[in-house]
Amino acid sequence: MKEFFRIGTLSLVISLALGLSCLTVELALPWQLQLLSAAVLLFVNIMPSFRRRVRGRLKIASDGADLLCAFLVSVFAVSIAELVYTAVTQTWLTLEFAICAVIIWLAELIIFWNGIIRVYVTSTMIGLKWRIIGLICGMIPVVHIVVLLCILYVTRCEIKMEIQREKRNRERKGKNVCGTKYPIILVHGVFFRDSKRFNYWGRIPAELEKNGAKLFYGNQQSALCISKSGGELAQRIRDVIEETGAEKVNIIAHSKGGLDSRYAISTLGMDKYVASLTTVNTPHRGCVFAEWLLGHAPEKLRNTVAAHYNGAFRLAGDTEPDFLAAVGDLTASACEKFNEENPDVLGVYYQSVGSKINHMGRNIFPLTLSYMFARYFDGPNDGLVAIDSAKWGDKFTVLRSHAPDGVSHADIIDLMRRDKPDLDIREFYVGLVSDLKNKGY
Repeated sequence: MKEFFRIGTLSLVISLALGLSCLTVELALPWQLQLLSAAVLLFVNIMPSFRRRVRGRLKIASDGADLLCAFLVSVFAVSIAELVYTAVTQTWLTLEFAICAVIIWLAELIIFWNGIIRVYVTSTMIGLKWRIIGLICGMIPVVHIVVLLCILYVTRCEIKMEIQREKRNRERKGKNVCGTKYPIILVHGVFFRDSKRFNYWGRIPAELEKNGAKLFYGNQQSALCISKSGGELAQRIRDVIEETGAEKVNIIAHSKGGLDSRYAISTLGMDKYVASLTTVNTPHRGCVFAEWLLGHAPEKLRNTVAAHYNGAFRLAGDTEPDFLAAVGDLTASACEKFNEENPDVLGVYYQSVGSKINHMGRNIFPLTLSYMFARYFDGPNDGLVAIDSAKWGDKFTVLRSHAPDGVSHADIIDLMRRDKPDLDIREFYVGLVSDLKNKGY
């Protein structure tokens, strides 16, 4: 209700200012009134609202959305009012009418671009897709209004979620709901590296730390066989134990990182240092489609892809990247053997998380392509890992969204930094870590 009142007030102020400017021209009123209307329009462009509940990036996005809403309302209201006035006074096609039309057009153009630039620069949820669609459809009648309404809807959802998040964090400030007994190690999956410049886990770490979590990263290389990645992770666990003085650590591992972690725990003796392992979209039972692709892809193609990948990640800092070894360990037959050799260890709490894509065409490449293969061979999946394969341990949580794209292998770790109207991925991880704390880990 407050939002409608705020936008209604802004639209009314803009409409009245434009109306006053047009009347000044039509009725030859004192020029000071024209100056007053210009000052009002300038003010609302600089300060669209006085919202105190939001700040920084969120305030800019909120003000931009308000300006765009006011733009739509005021364009309609002022245009209708001007047409009615000229029809009644029979002043069609006069110089005054042309001047008023130009004033309205210029003023609304400024309001629109002021709003859209604020939203484009600050919103994360509209993503690249809606930015491109907005630019392409910006000059197509009717379609541009539909696209603008879609952008406004997505932006409003983002603002609402951010306000709710800030409210929650204020209410639990000082409670350290994520302050677990043992520090947390976030372990990345295959084909990625932990990086300060590019955080594999998106906005999740900052949200966890804001609520009291003490975080570290796995730092293993991007593509090695499980035994070598597990060895690097085992050393990382020892380093964290030594650095913090803690008795144990909690591990939250994504994708192949979950298998690396299980190997370190079961085979390399890290069970004495690990309190809990939470695997996220990890292919515990492997990927049948990966086995099929490796078996049917020409050897020359496999070697060419592997050579290009290995060369690229040597430049990124890997000392011995092995694309084929990493992928080979994710096949169904390899994981079946892995599970026999790496049973769960008593005393370590195991739990898992899975998710699925709803529609193939609504996700990023190459997940759109791999989803088809995974669905045919493995069933409902996140673009790479089937739900059945992700299930492991004492507790299994399936993360769902009614959004057309669902929750992909990338969405589950906030890789794209995008929220969904019905899923706050950062809050999910806050709840997950808070639950670990409550369990005494």
